[in-house]
Amino acid sequence: MTTTRGRAGEPGPGASAVAGPPTADPTTTPVVEPHDAKGDSLWRNRDFRRFWLGETLSLLGSQVTNLALPLTAISAFDATDEQVGVLRFLQLVPFLGLALVFGVWVDRARRRRVMLGANLARLALLTLVPVLYWLDALSMGSLLVIACAIGVATVLFDVSWMSYVPTLVREPKHYVEASAKMSVSSSAADVAGPGLAGALVSAVTAPVALIVDAFSYLVSVVSLLLIRTPEPRPEPPAERRRLSVELREGLRWVLKNPVLRSLALIGFCCNFSMITVWTMFLLYGTRDLHFASTTLGTIFAIASVGGLIGAVLSRRIIRRFRLGRVYLVAQSALLLGPLLIVAAAGPRPVMVGMCVLSFFVTYLGLGVAGVIIVSLRQTSTPQSMMGRMTAVFRTLLFGGSALGGLFAGLLSGRIGAEGALTVAAWGSAAVVIVIVLSPVSRLRELPAPVPEPAPGAARG
Repeated sequence: MTTTRGRAGEPGPGASAVAGPPTADPTTTPVVEPHDAKGDSLWRNRDFRRFWLGETLSLLGSQVTNLALPLTAISAFDATDEQVGVLRFLQLVPFLGLALVFGVWVDRARRRRVMLGANLARLALLTLVPVLYWLDALSMGSLLVIACAIGVATVLFDVSWMSYVPTLVREPKHYVEASAKMSVSSSAADVAGPGLAGALVSAVTAPVALIVDAFSYLVSVVSLLLIRTPEPRPEPPAERRRLSVELREGLRWVLKNPVLRSLALIGFCCNFSMITVWTMFLLYGTRDLHFASTTLGTIFAIASVGGLIGAVLSRRIIRRFRLGRVYLVAQSALLLGPLLIVAAAGPRPVMVGMCVLSFFVTYLGLGVAGVIIVSLRQTSTPQSMMGRMTAVFRTLLFGGSALGGLFAGLLSGRIGAEGALTVAAWGSAAVVIVIVLSPVSRLRELPAPVPEPAPGAARG
């Protein structure tokens, strides 16, 4: 799910002054058409392939952690609904407090070094869980602290990697292709990861299964070390600038651009909905329906085929239909999918089938919408603002995820997971009204990339 780790959803450095947001009508700006010729595609870009491979395996490992961390709390400490919600909240809340600050720093630093440090930290933290478990020293308190620390490292990585990709993918005409390939990886991890996670948790217990994710970060570190494309050193600012000034520039860039502003606010709602439903379903499936971890993993794995299909077909669909219409349909599918869980009733196989269909529809919409969202963000932002733009989005998107996890735990504890699922599903459906009114839904095609501002241009 885009929603948990830096996924594609997500390019140079610099802290120079930037102009205000583009004033061209976003519904009429000419398209940057993706190139399909095999000789002129990212398949021939060796360093992008290395980065892509490392992230693909790392995303697969993260699916194990997404299931294993809450199941560790449930199985090892008999965690309450509220505690599971707090665990999810602590894993994501660093995005609320640190993403903007890290975004300013990333615009001043070489991104590959930052990503290497972040992944080494996550490797060490994930390895610590099974080690403490074997030593009988793991507690609910230490698990919460480790989850929060993993979240901090994840913030640092996520505000860096989207800004780093254009160093490898030098031409804007390949942005859609890069976004689609990263989205395919994320969706493929969504398909294979939950089933693998369920099997591993059943075979070796939840804490020990986290070793798989730790190994995936090791692979990602190696893939980053093998990249040979030089990353330019960020140009020092012409004048000493305060952190608050650069933070305001990033916020202003996103909030003054109608397309970026709409994407950010709707993204907050979508992530809040998805994490709320996911957390509540995990509690509902485990405690009320008594699904085994293998059953939960299988439900998510089969349903995630929808995300893979959406990511694979996204470029073809975007070329054939109006961009805004595709976005509207895809986001609506994402938001309406949870209603199918509420409608699930009858024999156990029927209920499982409805749950699978619900997440299938949600992931199908996410697979298509994610490619559009990332491509729009990249074409609407100059390189010198990429880190701060990404940080603003990360703050809102993962802030929605963090609050969704906390809300899920608290509401489930008050009215039960089934009732809480019903509330969340109808709340999610109501956001479709905002999608219909969004300027993104009126876009005909992908806007042309925003150029770098001339030196000395007025700050936006």
